[in-house]
Amino acid sequence: MNTYNKYLLTIIIVAILFTNCALDKAQDPFEISKQHIGLLTDSTQVKDLNMAFPQDSIVNAIKGDEFSGQDNDIHIYDKDGNELLVLTPSHALDSTAVIKSVRIMNDNYNTSKNISINSTFKDIKDNYKISSINNLINSVVISVNEINGSFTIDKKELPANLRFDMTLKIEAVQIPDHAKIKYFMIHW
Repeated sequence: MNTYNKYLLTIIIVAILFTNCALDKAQDPFEISKQHIGLLTDSTQVKDLNMAFPQDSIVNAIKGDEFSGQDNDIHIYDKDGNELLVLTPSHALDSTAVIKSVRIMNDNYNTSKNISINSTFKDIKDNYKISSINNLINSVVISVNEINGSFTIDKKELPANLRFDMTLKIEAVQIPDHAKIKYFMIHW
């Protein structure tokens, strides 16, 4: 075997090894991270959603017309009709717009630290550094910059003395460990 054939054989073997490694690391369609949710990334355009969700139904809910400037949410359903995600594009009625936020609707979606819509406040604080807590009218929003995420907890989950005063600065120690997540969103 001459040198050229040995070199070519080496390249082919290396290419096969890289291909096999790449196939072993297939993207989990339900993994949530800072820059992706399954095959959906922070740079996926609306026109490319069929590639990110090839087996699912994509429903555009048009709330106005092209002159209103309103965001028009896009709902993703699995083949059984279960809602998976609600996507908000950066610009309404623009197929080249990227997704600016994703609301997680299905408990199959998890972060690498196993946080899902079924998690509690304790699960969040035990696994992530809380970046901020915002006190709103009927809820508190816990932000986690590590995953570009926010978790909304209904104030009904809080002690009575924290439910009605929006001027209170709510600290993590004041939120009960068992408080359930009402909404889980990723923002890009």
